[in-house]
Amino acid sequence: MKENVIKVSNQVLREQNNVLLRKITHSKYIDFVGVILVLSICIYNNFHETIYYQGGIQFGVPLRDFSNYISKGGFPIGLLSTIGAVISLLAARLIVKQRNLGNLIGIFTTVNSGVIDYLFGNHSAIITYPLTFAIAILATKKWHDGERIKKIDGKYWLLVFVGFLTSYTLVYLGFYLFGTTIDNVIFKHSVAIIFGISLVGNISTAFKYEQTFLTWSFYNVAQLIKNTIQGNIANVVKYIFYLLNAILAFFDWKINGDVKIKN
Repeated sequence: MKENVIKVSNQVLREQNNVLLRKITHSKYIDFVGVILVLSICIYNNFHETIYYQGGIQFGVPLRDFSNYISKGGFPIGLLSTIGAVISLLAARLIVKQRNLGNLIGIFTTVNSGVIDYLFGNHSAIITYPLTFAIAILATKKWHDGERIKKIDGKYWLLVFVGFLTSYTLVYLGFYLFGTTIDNVIFKHSVAIIFGISLVGNISTAFKYEQTFLTWSFYNVAQLIKNTIQGNIANVVKYIFYLLNAILAFFDWKINGDVKIKN
């Protein structure tokens, strides 16, 4: 009898912990902190004061001069980049909460990010972002059809292999097509690996694998290392937030799965 009481008590305690984990992971306060953090970093770096004008990037353009530049064909690349960063964060948070709206928003933010990345000089974006765009569409469809969180299987490891193979192919193809000369072999591999991790993360999201946010944790760690080396403290802070968010989401998906927990 005593053993049964202990088992019931332990079960109740686990359920309470599960509810607490879900409440923290889905907290609107995390959404709020994330938006303020990303917005503050963009403003601190003066991203919003960047204009694409006459084939080049102009920094430090006051907002009061935007209408003048736009009337002459200027493109408010910084302002759209800032807005896109905030919306991308909210989309990521919606995906954490298993809401398909996050994937749907991701389709449009991918287009926005691709255009901005290309204008900032990453011409390889023209061959990498269409793939990310297609995966976002796939994720939206599969979630709409009722995709459920599942453990890794043979297909998962095949997707990982294909993801990294595709990453290396596209990155090196981009270097070749656009004449990018980089003598640092380590840098070339790091670009391909980071892109590969992001591809695996996006594919895992589409198929709702438990390890989805473990993959995104690796991605955020890689970005942390990269930005720490570059001395970009603002981005270091941003990716610390993303890393904590991914860790919470990983445990929530793994422990609570698709279960609708009553508050």
